[in-house]
Amino acid sequence: MTHDTPTLNCGEPLTDHSGTAVGITTGLQFLPMLLLGPYSGVLADRHRKRRILLWTQSAMGLCALVVGLLVVLGAAQLWQIYVAALCLGIASAFDGPARQAFVSEVVPRKDLPNAVALNSASFNTGRLAGPAVAGLLIAWIGTGPVFLLNAASFVAVILSLVRIRPSELFPATPMARGKRQVAEGLRYVRSHPEVVTIMALVGVVAGFSQNFQVTNALMATTEFGLGPGEFGLLGTIMAIGTLAAALMSASRPFPRLRFLLGGALGLGFFSLLASVSPSYWLYATVMAALGFALMTFLNSCNTRVQLSVDPQFRGRVMALYLTVLHGGTALGAPLLGWVATEVGVRWTIAGGGVVVLLAAGSAFVAIRRRARSSAAGEPLADTTQKESRQQ
Repeated sequence: MTHDTPTLNCGEPLTDHSGTAVGITTGLQFLPMLLLGPYSGVLADRHRKRRILLWTQSAMGLCALVVGLLVVLGAAQLWQIYVAALCLGIASAFDGPARQAFVSEVVPRKDLPNAVALNSASFNTGRLAGPAVAGLLIAWIGTGPVFLLNAASFVAVILSLVRIRPSELFPATPMARGKRQVAEGLRYVRSHPEVVTIMALVGVVAGFSQNFQVTNALMATTEFGLGPGEFGLLGTIMAIGTLAAALMSASRPFPRLRFLLGGALGLGFFSLLASVSPSYWLYATVMAALGFALMTFLNSCNTRVQLSVDPQFRGRVMALYLTVLHGGTALGAPLLGWVATEVGVRWTIAGGGVVVLLAAGSAFVAIRRRARSSAAGEPLADTTQKESRQQ
């Protein structure tokens, strides 16, 4: 439906294989979501989401166009890329919650579970496969033309939004202006312990084990002595696993907790395996399995959270979810980039895997305890399915 957030990375001439520089660029891109996310959720619940998306998609396309022109003209400097990443992050902060909540307005309620699952698959596949495709294209035609192609792709998205007939949508009732609406959304989330647990686990994964644009770049260049083409190929191979998991996830409109926790455990295990892979091709093979585990986890989290909240709170809840997801990436990217530069990228990947395994184990224990103490005696794995049927 809408264009996912592109990743700014102008390659070797500006960063000189610096993990810190790549991490700062990534952090600037995702930091605005951490700061503006709760307020963008209020905006999504208060105004027409289609109109918000038209503005945000236009702004994101303009960012890609400016960077592409700077690179093609040979005028790009690192500070300009930092500014572009920040501007892109600001637009994305307002785009994400509106985009996620807009799904519920495109289809009738009976089709909502499957639509949310498909949107989650598209959202997460784009986030993971986009940098992979970009890496390959950069190796073939150069960085500047890739950014210009990315800018052109936004035209199709904007035209699609313009051509949507508002009379055929199923819009939620806009929230009236009021005080403390951000706090109201936070209280709503706090009243759903399962959502809190999922968001906490998402934050750990985002911060410690999801910055593959940093770790894969350093593994390809510093560990295996290869170039941007091989870096792009790593992402492509990883995308094979993510696409397979996305298709499987989309066929399960009611994700069970065992898929969510299993994905997190698989992510931790394959991260440890990747950290000790002795060759490029073995590492690439592990990336496919890791991509499958990560997509299974993220799709389960996204779909389960969306289907377990009331429509009038969906914008604010998804804003908080995206704040945790992107905020964790923003906080983790510079740290992981610095650690990878100082102590080695293999130790960075292994440490992230250990943290994710511990967090997944803790989440499993917390969920089991709540299930046993539930006054109704209803298994948590069936709660979302029941709520969705009631809609």
